[in-house]
Amino acid sequence: MTAPEHFDVVVVGAGISGIGAAYHLQTLCPDRTFVILEGRDDLGGTWDLFRYPGIRSDSDMHTLGYRFKPWTASKSIADGPSILAYLRETVEEHAIGDHIRFRHLVTRAEWSSVDATWTVEVRRGDSGEPATFTCNFLYMCAGYYSYKGGYTPEFAGRERFEGRIVHPQEWPDDLDYRDKRVVIIGSGATAVTLLPAMADDAAHVTMLQRSPTYMISAPDHDVIADTLRRFLPDRVAYALTRRKNTALTEFFYNRTRTAPDKVKSFLLRRLRKELDDAAIETHFTPTYDPWDQRICLVPNGDFFDALRADQADVVTDHIECFTETGIRLTSGDELEADIIITATGLQLVTVGDMDFVVDGERVDFSRTWTYKGLAYSDVPNMVSCFGYIAASWTLRADLTSEYVCRLLNRMRDTGTVQCTPRLRPEDHDMTPRPWIDDFSSGYMQRMMPMLPKQGDRVPWVNTQSYASDKLLLRKSPVDDGVMQFTTARTPARSGHLG
Repeated sequence: MTAPEHFDVVVVGAGISGIGAAYHLQTLCPDRTFVILEGRDDLGGTWDLFRYPGIRSDSDMHTLGYRFKPWTASKSIADGPSILAYLRETVEEHAIGDHIRFRHLVTRAEWSSVDATWTVEVRRGDSGEPATFTCNFLYMCAGYYSYKGGYTPEFAGRERFEGRIVHPQEWPDDLDYRDKRVVIIGSGATAVTLLPAMADDAAHVTMLQRSPTYMISAPDHDVIADTLRRFLPDRVAYALTRRKNTALTEFFYNRTRTAPDKVKSFLLRRLRKELDDAAIETHFTPTYDPWDQRICLVPNGDFFDALRADQADVVTDHIECFTETGIRLTSGDELEADIIITATGLQLVTVGDMDFVVDGERVDFSRTWTYKGLAYSDVPNMVSCFGYIAASWTLRADLTSEYVCRLLNRMRDTGTVQCTPRLRPEDHDMTPRPWIDDFSSGYMQRMMPMLPKQGDRVPWVNTQSYASDKLLLRKSPVDDGVMQFTTARTPARSGHLG
């Protein structure tokens, strides 16, 4: 094995978070060296990985886009290829490509307080050849789900089905669904995207759900954004639209917390423009409150158009088993299918789907406390990027990268080599809360026991609020008495990590 390459900062992941991290490091920390390690063959993360029909964002691009790079395309709800093109353009404009090492899959990171250094182990290329990088600071931008495969429940009789079974995360290039009967299992954003995208070509598409999901139809163009662009420079129009959309999203989410019944009534009234009362009551009225799980966006009402055209339907029932020709339901009904798509969710990971060791002790993140939703108690010189559940991912990714740069510059200015969030004496009696509160989606609940705890006081919180995070990450002091800066090497405290 060759000698390790050393950088001031190692960024893991070349998706939307990692590309944003590179821009901020170049701009706000130009004296720091960095590298981006990406396990796949190309950049883009989610927007390169997922290839299923109709792949798109359900967040508007004025907030999913970077704060520093205006989104100027006409559609505010953009398809996957357009988002990927935007990311490639960002990389080219800011010469970020030279910093990316593709096919470098990070498997392990070990911190040494003696050396104030992370040692990052990598497998390169198809051969899995080992390589090592060292750095003083580790910035995890690898997302929150496993790239190895999605989540699929155990379905009785699955092996009996004679057609094809496909998970959207592993969409095959050769899947021909023309004139085929398709059943999509699931009711989340992926299923709601797939149904209208496939309906024109398939013989029929059925979305099979265990329970309803909230849906809302909206145009894929932002009329206000289009108007502003006609009269203002792109950057100004983008900033105003971003502020408007962020405020509206936060207002709407807050209303779901303070007046859930009113929001539910509002959403169901909107549905009456698309569907009759019987369909709404049976298939589109969830038992939970709005934003206890994600609300599915339906651009231009395309999902409802497909239902009205009899190209597709929705069935609400439970699966008894797969059969040779389809799915038998607990009601006794059978759905015939040539293709079954298991849009059943993601397989979440803690931090980058890799192992972490601090001073010889394996890190168990479930035993740590989250610091501002981006770092972990007693884990030195590391930040991870995780976006919002109820707003655009990039809003928080931008704030997190700004914070990382503030942290690095503070260390430079004070001549310190280690920064570690540590519980204060008064923090030891905190009441633990889940890492994300009030969100009941299965994919998140499956993972919650493995994630860090949230406390009952700042900064041991994961606010999931852009307004709060702007104060917490952008405005509040970096040296807050909890983030400990040291010039001498200070070992992690035993008992909090493994």
